[in-house]
Amino acid sequence: MPETPTTSEPDEEIRTDLPHTARIWNYWLGGKDNYVVDQEVGEEIRRLHPGIGAYARADRQFFHRAVRYPVTECGIRQFLDISTGLPTADNTHEVTQRLAPESRVVSVDNDPIVLARAAALLTSSPEGRTSCLDEDLRNTDTILAQAGKLLELSRPVALVLLGVVMFVEDDEEARGIVRRLVDALPTGSHLVLSHTITRPDMPDVDAAVAFWNEHGIPRLTQRPPGTVAGFFEGLRLLEPGVVSCNRWHPDPAPGGEPAGEVALFDGVARKP
Repeated sequence: MPETPTTSEPDEEIRTDLPHTARIWNYWLGGKDNYVVDQEVGEEIRRLHPGIGAYARADRQFFHRAVRYPVTECGIRQFLDISTGLPTADNTHEVTQRLAPESRVVSVDNDPIVLARAAALLTSSPEGRTSCLDEDLRNTDTILAQAGKLLELSRPVALVLLGVVMFVEDDEEARGIVRRLVDALPTGSHLVLSHTITRPDMPDVDAAVAFWNEHGIPRLTQRPPGTVAGFFEGLRLLEPGVVSCNRWHPDPAPGGEPAGEVALFDGVARKP
């Protein structure tokens, strides 16, 4: 039987007067879950960083490829997706259960509008189970305890951390969060992680991030590719390693992904 999504009442009202990253990302992807303030800031960021719309689509396409991999290549049927966001189509449970209907998926977010949408969208196949938790990434013990009610944490789990670790400013704290989550999972589990980067040859990205951090919530932290690779320490990185999201096993028909590297780097790794 499908699991009824478990969401608590949001701690704060949905702010429609302040732009929010999840809603702006949704706007760039052509979604409807955004407000005028998100659209205005999204367009200003697009002016500073013209490729951002293509980047958002490329990251979403990476998500599809990276989530399919543990299902089709590794036989994983359990997913812990932290910061599920506001996609326009194909949540984690939809992608995984299309391939393996018995898959179990726990989605985690603490944004009120995401949780409101999750209550409407998070439905499961009859063979599988889904659940949604209202929790902050930093509260790893609570996330694991709650996720353990649906997932068997003694069996391999795919941990999905797309575009969320970048909201933890301190490098040591960010590494510690990822390490605690991975350490709680058994051998054969996989980590799927994406992060915005900073590089000297991408100054428009820095300008866009600076504008965002001045006007939007929550603030984000760029990290160089080498630091992003450090989140996979102790794991076996799958080829081609930590790369621009449109360089990770692109589909034969990329569907308009940008030709050059983008400022979102991603990787998938297996816990030995």
